[in-house]
Amino acid sequence: MMPRGPRGQHWDALDAALTSLAADGRPVDFWLRDDDAVAPGPALERLIDLAAEYDAPLALAVIPAGATPALAERLCPLAAVTVLQHGFSHADHSAPGAKKCELGSERPADVVLRELARGHDQLSMFALTAPILVPPWNRIDDSIVTRLPGLGFEALSVYGDRPVPSDAFPRGQGLARINTHVDPVDWHGGRGFLGEERVLGRLCERLRRLSTGEADRREATGILTHHLVQDDETFGFVRNLLQATTRHDFCRWLSAATLLGLEAEGKGATAR
Repeated sequence: MMPRGPRGQHWDALDAALTSLAADGRPVDFWLRDDDAVAPGPALERLIDLAAEYDAPLALAVIPAGATPALAERLCPLAAVTVLQHGFSHADHSAPGAKKCELGSERPADVVLRELARGHDQLSMFALTAPILVPPWNRIDDSIVTRLPGLGFEALSVYGDRPVPSDAFPRGQGLARINTHVDPVDWHGGRGFLGEERVLGRLCERLRRLSTGEADRREATGILTHHLVQDDETFGFVRNLLQATTRHDFCRWLSAATLLGLEAEGKGATAR
């Protein structure tokens, strides 16, 4: 018998949305990206343990300039945790009044790219990495994006649906887009939990867009977490979400390496 997941009208709506999307016979794919890691600590341990409990691979976006050898040592034995590059120093270089951005057009592109190259070198101390760039605040100027393959990056991960059709980004040329889509933190209301109704509403809407073709069905749905700011309620939601999805055999939580491999094959994240 399938284990009972979290209940309530919003969880029931998620269950219905998952089942509806899976009716096409393809798996419903997810991935977990956590941002701003620099050092080991209780909050990171909590997230690692939670992901491991549900066999969900974790993509950890690490800030190179602040990354510690202690973090590399802690992650070394963990085959289910992959390090991604989170900009360089997570410093805001935006113009006054503009949205925060480290990888914008305010500085010469060559300066930004040299920092990213330094960051890549600094992350060499980690045993398991993937060539995916995660821009701080999920913002990056197009002039930087076009030159990322020259630094060895194979994919870019920001926030929101990637364009449809995904063939706008040919495999084997340029960068794959492996985005996140749902963030449970209330960044504009004290950094607590955004609430089940709002977060699950956004997730159900994402699944609806996948079902109708408004979003790329081949793109895994990314859940974005921030272990350093999450409260108990947010961690509890993540646990419930993992439980609600893994109770279905058609739901899969994929690693960053698996996502990259599927993109390279041109099959998207729903390949079997």
